[in-house]
Order: sequence, then C-alpha cells, then structure tokens
Amino acid sequence: MPETTTSTGTATPAGTSTSVPAAAPKMTYARLFAVPGALAFTLGNLLARFPQGMFSISAVIMISGTRGSYALAGAVTATGLVANAVVGPWTARLVDRYGQARTAVPATVISACGSLALLLCVHFGAPSWTLFAAYLASAATPNTGGMSRARWAHLLKGDADALHTANSFEQAADELCYMLGPVVAAFLCGTLFPEAGTLVSVVLMVTGVLVFAAQRATEPPPHARTEATKTPLRARGMPPLLVSFLATGAIFGSLEVVTVAFADAQGHKAWAGGILALQAAGSCAAGLVYGATKPAGPADRRHPVCVAAMAVLMTLPLLAAAVTGSLLALGGALLIAGMATAPTMVTGMTLVQQRTPAAQLNEGMTLAVTGLLGGIACGSATGGAAVEHWGPTAAYTVPVVAAVTALLLALYGYLRVRGVSR
Repeated sequence: MPETTTSTGTATPAGTSTSVPAAAPKMTYARLFAVPGALAFTLGNLLARFPQGMFSISAVIMISGTRGSYALAGAVTATGLVANAVVGPWTARLVDRYGQARTAVPATVISACGSLALLLCVHFGAPSWTLFAAYLASAATPNTGGMSRARWAHLLKGDADALHTANSFEQAADELCYMLGPVVAAFLCGTLFPEAGTLVSVVLMVTGVLVFAAQRATEPPPHARTEATKTPLRARGMPPLLVSFLATGAIFGSLEVVTVAFADAQGHKAWAGGILALQAAGSCAAGLVYGATKPAGPADRRHPVCVAAMAVLMTLPLLAAAVTGSLLALGGALLIAGMATAPTMVTGMTLVQQRTPAAQLNEGMTLAVTGLLGGIACGSATGGAAVEHWGPTAAYTVPVVAAVTALLLALYGYLRVRGVSR
C-alpha cells in the first residue's frame, strides 16, 4: 500500500487516519499579554481603574476632616454611588454605539470636573448642598473594567479558555485596586493634605483613560443600535443573573459595615481596613489561580457551584466572630472566604458576555456592575441596621443570608435557562 508521511516524518499506510487534533497550548498570562496591543491597553486601564478604590474614601476623609461630619461625608458619597448606578448603563450604551474612545474621554472629563468641583467646594467652605451637586457629575465615570473586558472579548473571540484567563486577570485587578486604593488614599490624605487623595485620583483617572483610549487598534468596533438591541435586559437568562449580582453585592456591602463595627467593638477600629483587605487579597490570589486553570464544564453550570462555595465559606467569618471573638481569627476567616469571590465573579461576568449581544456588551457588563453597586448599598444599610439591633457578631448572619439568596437566584437562573433550551 502507498504510504503517507505525518508532520513528524513517520510513515503510515495510506487510508489510515493520521489527523489527530493538536491540543491547544495552555493559555498563560504571558501568552495573554503577548496578544498585540494587550499590554498597552491593560496598563492604561489599570491606571484609570486604580482610583475607583480611592474616590469614596478620599471624599469621606476630605469632607469629614474639614466639615467635622461623617454623616455629611457618607451622604455625599452615597449620592454619588446611586447616581453612578443610574447613569452608568447609559454611558455604557453610548460606548457601545459610538466607540470607547469617543465616549470614555469626554465622560471622564465630566467626571473629573465633578470631583475637582467637590474638592474646591470643600476647600473654600461652600454650602453643604453644593457638595452634593458637584459630586453628581462623578456619575459620568465610565466603566473602565467593563471596557477592558469588552476588548478581551473582541480580541479573543472564539477562544473560551483564553477569555476565561483574561476575565480572571481582570477580576484580580479589580480586587487589587479595591484592596490598595483605600490604603493609598488614606496615606495621601493623612500625610499631605485632606484633598490630596481626591486630587491624585483625578490625575490618575484622566491619564489612564487617555492612555487606554489611545490604543485604537484593540478597540471593538461601535455598533448602531436597533430595536432588536434595545436593552440587554431582554437577553435570555439576563434578569435572574443580574438579580444574583445584586445579592452578591449585598454580601460585600454588609460584610464591610459589620467588620468595621466588630473591630470597633474590640477597640481596634483602625484595623478594620487591613482586616477587610485580607478578603480582597484572598480573592485576588484565587482569581489568578483560577485563570491559570482550564475551566471544567460550561459557565452556566459552574456559576451555581461557585456561588455555593461562596455561601459555604461566608459562614467562616460568622463562626470566627461568634466562637473566638478574635480579630486575628476573623482576618483568617475573611482571607479564606474571599477565595470564592473571584471565581464567582469571573464566571458571572463570563455568563454576561455569553448572554449579551456583541452590540451591547459594555452596557450588559455595566448593568452587572450596577447590580453590584445597588447590592452594596442595600447590604450596607441592612448590615448597619443589624449591628444596631443585634450587635456586630450576630450581624455576620446578614452576609450569610445574602450569599444563600445569591445561590438560590443562581440555581433559579440555571434551571430556567436549561428548561427553556430544552
């Protein structure tokens, strides 16, 4: 029989199948950033995203330090949070329609002007109502994390494993920003002057967005909006997924308030930031490890499993507080509990990317972030009320209940989508 030769030079009989599919090389972070243009837009995005962990704490320190009122500082930052939750999806819709650079740059300028106006109003003793009016403009801040994820989805289209690694990196970057941002902001405000944190945040945000927007080669093309793409909320499986993000946000919001109250009750309120940073550190590390492994099974099946792990691990802070009453034990519990956060968020964002039409990707991911922000606000209020009525130790049941609620919603979404697909 005639022979054919394989690519390795081995002779085999004709008619024998020799085409063994080559296994795709494992996606690593080094290969991820070898994608042309990826490193440049990532550096710009990290620079722009880092102030997200600085703005709120900078505003609180700046306002409370000059006006002597934490209530006023909290009310101003809460107003900005609610405004961002309302305006964010509209800004993302413009990004999808007109492109990232054309929308993000002017939106960032508007946001920067609002933050600078707040700084000037505080510095020169303007009436309290002007602080609210000035800070409302910060709602125009574009979702730079969402835009970065949209670029990865555009560049890695068709490569699910590579996109999983990219999403994991983005989640780890989020955790890093929210872990280090408050520390840097507090250091600047405490060692320089009360307005330093806000001023540096604005400079970093504007510089980062300009660098990010300049990388036009990796920018996804804009999409004209039609009636068929009116809102991602109409996409199959999106409503229960977004409500699950809301419940997940309630975990974070309540956990923060309750941990601060617990540390205060122990006489170590100043340690609260470091204790909470351990949760972010655990999530950051888990996100990087999760991204380096190949995901098992489809994302819609993995999501309830990840949320279930988060619900189980969220009982650890409650047990540590109730059984030991030790801040050290609580810190260890938060470190371990945080390890389920990144896998849950990565898988959830992957589902958002899968279920949102390409023409609405930025808007879909911003809706997920809006759900998180809304949940954080609700969780903060609920956690605060629980502390007042039950005490800080018993109040750790609030994040546990929020996690169980997120699990039930994730299971409902999974069963609903699977039922419709059959």
